[in-house]
Amino acid sequence: MAKKSILTVDDLWALQRLGTPSLAPDGAQLVTALNSYSMADNKSSSALWLLSTLGGEPRQLTTGGEKDGAPRWSPRGDWIAFTAKREQEGSKDDTQQLYLIAPDGGEAQRAAQVATGVEAFRWCPDGKRLVFISWVWPELKGTAAQAKKLKEFKDRKETGYVTSEAQYRYWDRNLPMGRVAHLHLLELGADAGTGNSSAPAKVRDLFEGTPYELGRADPDANHFDISPDGKRLVFAFDPAAEKRVDGRFALAELEIRTGKFSVIARDAAWDFSAPRYSPDGQHIAFLASHQGVKHTMPSQLAVWHRSNGRWEVASSEWDHEVQAPLQWEDDSQAVLLLAEQKGRKHLWRFDLADKRAEVLVAGGWVGSFDKVAGTLVTVADSASHPGRMHVHLPGAEPRRIERFNDQLLADRLVAQVEEVWIDGAASTEGGPKDKVQLWLAFPPGFDAKADKASGKKYPVLHVIHGGPHTAFGDVWHYRWNAQLMAAQGYVVAMVNYHGSSSFGHAFLDSITHRWGELELQDVEAATDWLLKKPWTDRKRIFATGGSYGGYMVAWMNGHVKPGRYAAYVCHAGCFDWVGMFADDAYTWHAKELGAWYWEDMAQVHSQSPHAYAATMRTPTLVVHGALDYRVPDAQGLAYYNTLKALNVDARLLWFPDENHWILKPRNSKLWYEEYFGWLKRHDVALAPQAKAVKAKPARQPRQAAR
Repeated sequence: MAKKSILTVDDLWALQRLGTPSLAPDGAQLVTALNSYSMADNKSSSALWLLSTLGGEPRQLTTGGEKDGAPRWSPRGDWIAFTAKREQEGSKDDTQQLYLIAPDGGEAQRAAQVATGVEAFRWCPDGKRLVFISWVWPELKGTAAQAKKLKEFKDRKETGYVTSEAQYRYWDRNLPMGRVAHLHLLELGADAGTGNSSAPAKVRDLFEGTPYELGRADPDANHFDISPDGKRLVFAFDPAAEKRVDGRFALAELEIRTGKFSVIARDAAWDFSAPRYSPDGQHIAFLASHQGVKHTMPSQLAVWHRSNGRWEVASSEWDHEVQAPLQWEDDSQAVLLLAEQKGRKHLWRFDLADKRAEVLVAGGWVGSFDKVAGTLVTVADSASHPGRMHVHLPGAEPRRIERFNDQLLADRLVAQVEEVWIDGAASTEGGPKDKVQLWLAFPPGFDAKADKASGKKYPVLHVIHGGPHTAFGDVWHYRWNAQLMAAQGYVVAMVNYHGSSSFGHAFLDSITHRWGELELQDVEAATDWLLKKPWTDRKRIFATGGSYGGYMVAWMNGHVKPGRYAAYVCHAGCFDWVGMFADDAYTWHAKELGAWYWEDMAQVHSQSPHAYAATMRTPTLVVHGALDYRVPDAQGLAYYNTLKALNVDARLLWFPDENHWILKPRNSKLWYEEYFGWLKRHDVALAPQAKAVKAKPARQPRQAAR
C-alpha cells in the first residue's frame, strides 16, 4: 500500500470546484459548472457537466469555452442556458453573452448578441423567453444606441473615471461609468439554439425610460424573479435618489406586457432583497432586515401576500440570519433557505403556518441547492473535504453523485478537526463570560496521549477570520485552508470571537462601537487554553488573519505584550480608520465605530491600530493587493512602513493584480510560500539563529479617549 503524503498548495489548486446545480424539470438530471485551475498556465476554466440523480457517470457537456458558467435548465427541458465568452462563426465575445445548448449535446449557440453583455438571467415559465441583467446607459433608447455608445466608449483615448455618484466602485473594480443595471427580456427566435438566424431573437430593455435599476453591488439572479404565469416580475430596487452601498431597498412588480410598475413593499426602516414567487403566484418570499433598529440587524424571512398587498416577517422569533437563495416548496406552504448555526451552515425548511424551521440537510457548510419534482440536490463541504454533491430523495439516504476529487484526496493525509468551547469575554461589563467556539485542526498523525507520553510539542497557529460578522465554520477554505496549514505541522486554532455570525444577533452585535476589545479577549482566552495543553510549545505561538483578521493582528501588535506571539501575518488588514475612508464601504464606518472621524476623532482612534503603533514590536508579514477596494492597499503599505520606521522585523508581499483575495494559482502558491516561510523564519525550533531585529524605543502616544 502506497504511503500517503501531506496536502500541498499544488494539490489545493488541482481540486475541481463544483458550481450551483440546476435540475431538469423531471429531476432526473442536473447541470452544473465545474471549475478547474492550471498552475502551469496560471488560469482557470469552467465547463458544464451533466449528472444523473438516478445513477450513472457524470458527462461533460461543453468544451468550447473557457468560462462556461451559471447554467439553468429550461422549464420545458429542451435547452440549457448559460453565460460565457466564446468565439462563434468568427465573432469573439467582448462581453459575457447568453448561450443555449441541448441537454443531449451538440454545439452551443449564442442566444443573442448583446453589446453591453449579460450578467445573470432567469427563464420565463414558457421556456421561450428569458430575463437577463445588463449594464446600460439609462438615457439611451434601443439596443443599437447602446452598442454605438459602447463602441465609442471603448475607442476613447481618455482613461479618466468621472463620477458624481456616492457608490462608484465595489470590491475590486469601478462600476461601469455612467451605466446602471437593467432587466431585459429576450424572446428566443423560432430557430433558437440551432445557429439559424432566419428568426432572430428580440431583446427589450424592461426598465428603459424609467428611474428603476437593480442594485449596483453585484446584481445577480437573486435580485429578481418571474411569476409562475410569466406575466410579472418582481425585483429589489433602491428608491433613494442617491445610491449608496447601505441603501434600503424596496420591492416592485412589473407587468411585462404593459410595462406597468407597482411598488409592493417599501418601508424606510427596512431593507428588502432576494424576492421569490410562490408556485401559486399568491405570495412573494423575500429577505427583510430592520435597518432602522440597527445596521447589524439580520436578514429575516418575510412574505408579501397578493390578497391584501401586505407583508410580514415570518422568522421574527427565529434568531438566525437567513441567506439567499429562497426556494418555495411545491405546495406554497414552506420555504427552503440557508442559515448558519454555531459555525455550520444548514439547509432549512421553514414552515410558514407554524413559523418553525427544521434542518433538511445539515452542514458542514451547505453552499448551494436545488429542488425540482421532489428531488433535492445539495453541494456541501466541510473542514475535512471540498464541496461534494448529494441527491436527497424521499425516504432514501443521501447519495453522493460525483467523485471528481476522490482520487487525488485518497492519497493525502487528513488532519483531524475538532470543535471545542471555551470561556471568552463577557459581552456586558461585570457579566458572566460567554462561551466561545474554537475550531482546531491537528497535524496528521497527532495523538494527544502518545504525544503527552513522549513529550512531543507542536507550534500553534491562530487563523483569525475576517468580517467581522462572518464565522470560521466547518468549511473547506481555499485561501486559508486549515488542512494545508495543519499539514505543515501546526495545531491550527480558529476562534469564532464576539462579533461572529451564526451565534445569534446579540453575540454578533456585541462588538459594535468597541472594535478590538472583546475579540482580543477571546483570542487571548483561546491562547491561554492552548497553553495549558501538554502538546503546546509556548515559544511557538503565531497569529495570522485577513481583512478584519488582519485588523486583529495589527491590533494585537499594539496591545499584546511582545514575546507572547512569535510572529504575525497581516493580510489585507485595516490599520488606520481615517485612511480607511478611501474604501468602497465608507458609509458603514460611523455605524460600526460609533462616530464619523470628523465628529469624534478620539472615538475612532480608540479602535484604530495605528494609534498604538509605538508599542508594536512583534515581527509581521504584511500582504496586500493593489486592486483591493474594500481595504485599500495603502492600509497594508502604511502598516509595513510603520513597522520599518519602528525598526520592527517586517516583510511585505504586495500584488499589483490581486484584490481582497489572492485568486490566481501562481500568486496563491507564492502567498503560501511566503506565509509558511515567514512562520518558519520565526520558529525557534526550526531557525533558532533567526531573531527579530530589536525595535528602537518609541515614545508612547497618549491613549485615545473612549
